[in-house]
Amino acid sequence: MSEDLYRTVTDFARDTPPWVHVFAEIGTDAGLLLFGVLFVAAWWRVRPADGRAVAFAALAPVATAFGYVVSETLKSLVDEERPCRAVVGAVASIAECPPYGDWSFPSNHSAIAGASAMALALAWRRIAWLTMPLAVVMASSRVFVGVHYPHDVAAGLVVGALAVVLFVRLLTGPTQRLVETMRMSRSGAARWLAGPGPDVDLAAAVPRQRGRRAASRRAAGRRRVS
Repeated sequence: MSEDLYRTVTDFARDTPPWVHVFAEIGTDAGLLLFGVLFVAAWWRVRPADGRAVAFAALAPVATAFGYVVSETLKSLVDEERPCRAVVGAVASIAECPPYGDWSFPSNHSAIAGASAMALALAWRRIAWLTMPLAVVMASSRVFVGVHYPHDVAAGLVVGALAVVLFVRLLTGPTQRLVETMRMSRSGAARWLAGPGPDVDLAAAVPRQRGRRAASRRAAGRRRVS
């Protein structure tokens, strides 16, 4: 079934204009660069926020790298041949077929795309409408140019996303504590990386604290008199 779908997609791809071929070939790598920019934007955006939000943003690129490692590990275990060599009767792939030993399942590009989209959605929920469809388009382009089966890219998306969820779930707590420690550090670089944190109105907080203490002393005095 996956071979039939691969033939259908690649036959259609061959009939598209040459500029579409070029766009599809460079689109995946360009999308990965866009994800990199969004990682930086997400971190910068949450620097004034609490430690947990900064932890999500800081973990996003690291979790994506973890998703790639998981995908690459699976690829070395499965050893599935590329469809551009294995599928009989398929048209020539638009992209150059990777060399023997660069296995097909799962798609690393798709895993990175799925991991990036999930990591950014966790760190910056409002851009999930952009990152999720972008990851699907990037993954689909790998079938379009003929270097992956449809099940390769589907598995890559799922593997990358699940790896990120697991990674972030395990490391959010320790990373949050690290961020809070960095914010109290004497190192200016550490404080800058961790961000200033939420604004605290000390001028308003001190009078309120003094007022509560005075009220407590008056209440204690009344109890002693009674």
